[in-house]
Amino acid sequence: MRSDTFNFEIPPHRIAQAPASRRDESKLMVVRRSSGAIEHHLFRDLPGLLNPGDLLVANNTRVNPCRLYATRKSGGRVEVFVLARSKPDDSTFKANSAGHPESGTLYTALTHAGGKLEPGETLQLEDATVTLLVRDHGGPGHWLIRLDCPGDADEFLARAGKMPLPQYIERAKGPDDRDTLDRERYQTVFAQAPGAVAAPTAGLHFTPAVFEALAARGVDRAFLTLHVGPGTFRPLKADTLADHDMHAEPYTVPPEVEAAVRRTRQHRGRVIAVGTTTCRTLETVSDERGAPRPGSGETRLFIHPPWRFRCVDALITNFHLPRSTLIFLVAAYLGVDLTREAYAQALARDYRFFSYGDAMLCVE
Repeated sequence: MRSDTFNFEIPPHRIAQAPASRRDESKLMVVRRSSGAIEHHLFRDLPGLLNPGDLLVANNTRVNPCRLYATRKSGGRVEVFVLARSKPDDSTFKANSAGHPESGTLYTALTHAGGKLEPGETLQLEDATVTLLVRDHGGPGHWLIRLDCPGDADEFLARAGKMPLPQYIERAKGPDDRDTLDRERYQTVFAQAPGAVAAPTAGLHFTPAVFEALAARGVDRAFLTLHVGPGTFRPLKADTLADHDMHAEPYTVPPEVEAAVRRTRQHRGRVIAVGTTTCRTLETVSDERGAPRPGSGETRLFIHPPWRFRCVDALITNFHLPRSTLIFLVAAYLGVDLTREAYAQALARDYRFFSYGDAMLCVE
């Protein structure tokens, strides 16, 4: 299959720049693949659209506020996107850090600047410094950096960093009143495990009231963790899907997920993945009978047509970027033609797109 199968344009004004006033007031499109029927609801209607005995599995990763804005000695601005703590081998670190005291905390990071950055360059924050040590450490465009700051480095990032919103959500590169909003709303209400640099956006629509109504309906829930990485926004550049180099993301599936899926099968319920990250994780760890194996690891699974889903019976997801791995996962479930029709109706009916946008329930 060609990567330009979904190569349509989303008008800029349809890309949500802020969340709905209430999480569960976002729109919810229901797409039924067996009949091709498409219905239009609000997300708060979800409990009535599911059956007693169904199981929701969601991703409880927590987004780290990891975007920093620094200044070069020349006065130029640099965006530093901190990814994770790093443990480089001693020879690599010492060979590329000559002249720099071995203090501070090491991280891998991505950077964006107007000009070329050089190893050894020091960037200034308000009360801390970032030293660029090794370029392409861990992948193209990645740096090994050293963060020197007062106190604990992770606590500094949590305080000084901004939420790592995708590039299509525009925010000021300085003080911004919306940062407080983003810290709350670019995070699910059930987020627990820190480590993501992007939100599992299908989960952003859930509220305590929705969960209470789901429980009253007899819908069970379970949580796994997949730490969403920056590769989730990377467009498909190869001409064919087979040539795409899928990014890796770490996951943890607790035994409770296996037990919940087993109970659901016994009661002839459906396993409903909340988001593409949950779907990829369940399909990665499940055997041919659809039973997920508990444990931790990394997944590079790229789900696209044709795909036989082993564990996932239905999917809740947002509306994704054209020519992205995420829209091809949706097409693996709905089929290419029905996916195109769903997106056409979303455009015609003023649905909001991408991370802060509306949702879709894909069912049999």
